[in-house]
Formats: sequence, structure tokens, C-alpha cells
Amino acid sequence: MSLRVVQWATGSVGTAAIKGVLEHPELELVGCWVHSETKAGRDVGDIIGTSPLGVTATSSIDEVLRLDADAVIYAPLLPSVEEVAALLRSGKNVVSPLGWFYPSEKEGAPLEVAAQAGNATLHGAGIGPGAATELFPLLLSVMSTGVTFVRAEEFSDLRTYGAPDVLRHVMGFGGTPDSALTGPMQKLLDGGFTQSVRLCVDQLGFAAGPIRSAQEVAVATAPIDSPIGAIQPGQVAGRRFHWEALVGDAVVVRITVNWLMGSENLDPPWSFGPAGERYEIEVRGNPDTFVTVKGWQPESVEAGLRSNPGIVATAAHCVNAVPATCAAPAGIQSFFDLPLITGRAAPGLAR
Repeated sequence: MSLRVVQWATGSVGTAAIKGVLEHPELELVGCWVHSETKAGRDVGDIIGTSPLGVTATSSIDEVLRLDADAVIYAPLLPSVEEVAALLRSGKNVVSPLGWFYPSEKEGAPLEVAAQAGNATLHGAGIGPGAATELFPLLLSVMSTGVTFVRAEEFSDLRTYGAPDVLRHVMGFGGTPDSALTGPMQKLLDGGFTQSVRLCVDQLGFAAGPIRSAQEVAVATAPIDSPIGAIQPGQVAGRRFHWEALVGDAVVVRITVNWLMGSENLDPPWSFGPAGERYEIEVRGNPDTFVTVKGWQPESVEAGLRSNPGIVATAAHCVNAVPATCAAPAGIQSFFDLPLITGRAAPGLAR
């Protein structure tokens, strides 16, 4: 019996998740919630650019709650605790790249209550926060004793992210440094990345104090072409965010995100360096481990605007986590509460 899945929202991650569900041998798409009234009532295949799928999109939350479904992949632009709680109370397991990777007791309390009421499970998955920022560093730490430091760092060209409204109005690109530094992005990111740091701290057993965060901006020194139009000199063209846990004065866990509009004409002169776009994962101990992950960023800006591998990977992690989430005990379950999750063989290659 296939697990019946609803996709919540059809942005870039949601579209990739639908395609992933269609490829997964254990999953069946049975519903889709959309924000836009212009998408409601349309066949989901029409929305994502495939042949008809026989599933009609709806903008009604009540219709989704009434659906006979096992799981919801919850991927709107911004998360709503109330929406997720309602889905859990309706008995639907929820996988999301938007949070709840390792919430504190206070953060998770209303959703834990809803999950127990609906006998359902909530699991946070994705890249960062997610696999690259906590799961992979912790898995690599098994190869070391006496761990003193772990780091996860992303280097990405945001010209490959085809969401101009998000880039400008949420992420602060193309604006003034002051508006970016006082805008919503740090607060939006803090929830998930702070959970990533805390999971690393707790799993490794560091006697760390409160987690600290910081942000920096770089501005254009010459016009830079981007999905939001030309970024002019003096406007924000690079953003860097850090989250750190310390034991005394020593940093023991650090997560950093480097988001640049290319690597030229920036002040400060940030760049990707000779290694290019990548994810880096480092564990210091006996012995040290250093891993560079390639493939989650596109080979060119044009390729990324057609299909961004990082978005596809985020969606794939959610899709692949559905079976384990559905099989897990009710409540909020982190990576280390579930069995090891893998992908599945492509159609035509599976037994």
C-alpha cells in the first residue's frame, strides 16, 4: 500500500517535492494545497508543468484536513504553527523544511500536543538547516574521538535563485545595508539554524552556553545583473550569517551561510575562492575530517534559474523522509529519533 501524500504549497520546493513523490515507489500524491486562487481548481500537473495527474489543487485548508492522507509535505514561504498543528490534529504526519528540526520544549510544546492528539509525527528535513548543518557533521563525527569543533558552511550564488520578491523584500538584496541588517532575515533564519547548533551541541556533549548569531553585508561596487534586476553600487549584494556555540571563549560549533550575488564587484571583496560554490563540513578531533560537497549548486546562473539543485535536494530529503516519519511514534522526531533514511532507486531500475 502506498502512503498517501499531500503537498502543501507549489513554490520551487513544493514543485520539486511533487515530482519527487511521483518518482518514489512508496508514495502517492492525493492532494495539494495552493496559496493562489489562480491555481485552485487546476490539475496539479498543469501547475508544475507535467501531464495531468488527476489531482486537483485547492486553497481550502478544510478540504486538506478532510482528505484521507498519511502525510503532508509542508513547504510554504513562511511557516504557520497553527496550520501545522491543525494538520497534526487531523491525523496527518508532517515533514517540513521550514523548522522543527530540534525545537526546544517551549518551541515544540503546542505542536507536540497537537501531534499526540492526532497520533501523528512532525519531522524537519532539508539541507540548511537540515542535513548539511547538523546531520552530516554529526555523522562524520563518528570517525573522531575528542571532538573540539564542528563547522558547516554554505557558499552559494543567489543569482541562481529565481524568486525576485523573496530576494528583495525578505532577504534584503538590492536594498540599503541598514534595511538589510534590520530586516526580517536574521530572525527568520535564527529559529532553524539555532536548532541545528543546539542539536550538534547536545549530541556531542559540549558544555556550551547560549548560542550567538551575527550577520554581515557586502555591497556592490559596480552594477550586478541579478533576478531582481541590476543591483547598483552601494546596494546589498552579499549576505553572511553566523551561528556559534561556545565553551568559555572557544567556539565549538559554527554554522555559516554565505549568499552572494556572484563573486565580483563586492565590498568587502568576498568570493567563493578557487573551490567555487559548495558546502563545507569540518570536524576537528582525532583525526580531523574535512568534506566538500558539490552538486547542490547549479553549474551556471542560467541552469539554476531553470532548476536549482539545492532546491531539488531540499525537496528530495523531505520526500525520502515521509515513510520513516509515518512509521515513527507520535510527536516531534529529529534525525536521531528516526532510522537512517536513504533515497530510492529510479523508476525502471528498482526491483
